Amino acid sequence: MIKKIIASVVLLSLITIAIVQAMDNEPKGKDEKDSLGGLKIGAKAPDFNLKTLDGKQVELSDYKGKKVMLNFWATWCPPCKKEMPDMEKYTQQAGDDVVVLAVNIDPENDVKSFVNNNGITFTIPLDSQSAKNPVNDLYNISFIPTTYFIDKEGIIRNKVISPMQLTDMERNINSMQ
Repeated sequence: MIKKIIASVVLLSLITIAIVQAMDNEPKGKDEKDSLGGLKIGAKAPDFNLKTLDGKQVELSDYKGKKVMLNFWATWCPPCKKEMPDMEKYTQQAGDDVVVLAVNIDPENDVKSFVNNNGITFTIPLDSQSAKNPVNDLYNISFIPTTYFIDKEGIIRNKVISPMQLTDMERNINSMQ
């Protein structure tokens, strides 16, 4: 019972923080952000450097020349959990020119157990609000899950602010050259 109360308080706190940040954030420029929050389609995807769940460093620029599905999620987010099995299916069928990066924004929770229990094999970079420059702030993430589809040149070609199904992932990646 206490765990449910604590989880509810944490969830409400995070939602409140997200709403306050969304209201307080000054746009960096009309060309960079859109009215839904996040970066605009057609913008250059900002590079970042994060540690993965297995302790390796990963940079977005490591994947230049590949199509990237960049997802932002949390273990406490039901819609995020719902799309994970389809993300895993997509990872298994995607070719060598496609990379799935699922940036976890709550590494303080037991992400490793979540990943192991759900058989996730795609790369999980860890981001945190306690970091000096959180990547989710760089991408102006107001809602999760949010997924950016980035082409081989590092340009954002689409953005989805909701959970996706396998067909959504296929359609978005296949629409990029």
